[in-house]
Amino acid sequence: MRVVFVCLGNICRSPAAEGIMRALAPDLTLDSAGTGGWHVGDPPYGPMQAAAEARGIDLSTLRARQFAVSDFDDFDLIIAMDRQNKADIARLRPSGNATPVRLMADMDVPDPYYSRDFEGALDIIEVAAMRLLADISRTRDL
Repeated sequence: MRVVFVCLGNICRSPAAEGIMRALAPDLTLDSAGTGGWHVGDPPYGPMQAAAEARGIDLSTLRARQFAVSDFDDFDLIIAMDRQNKADIARLRPSGNATPVRLMADMDVPDPYYSRDFEGALDIIEVAAMRLLADISRTRDL
């Protein structure tokens, strides 16, 4: 299964989700992207890297990229970190494409770039990643 995680700038939430899922499910093809292009080529935000590293998740090799229309064909599942990003992704959907786009969690994952709550964002992402992995496992078993 190929999964891409999407947030606004691809420097906090989506790379954290990618890193956490890589640790949980190394057999999946994973990536992350941002709906905006401000940080293309940049590593994840330093404070997010530090918070993730404290949990044993290394984000240092990841680099930001912008979500592209081709991602609808390149991935089996698109995971948005919040409702606004989900709506932005939906606007880019090519006609006739059926790639599922869903939210990471039951709530918007707050952007720690603004809130400064990196630990809180990671807590939400970790719980949501476990649920996502369970959903993927059930799908594979069908």
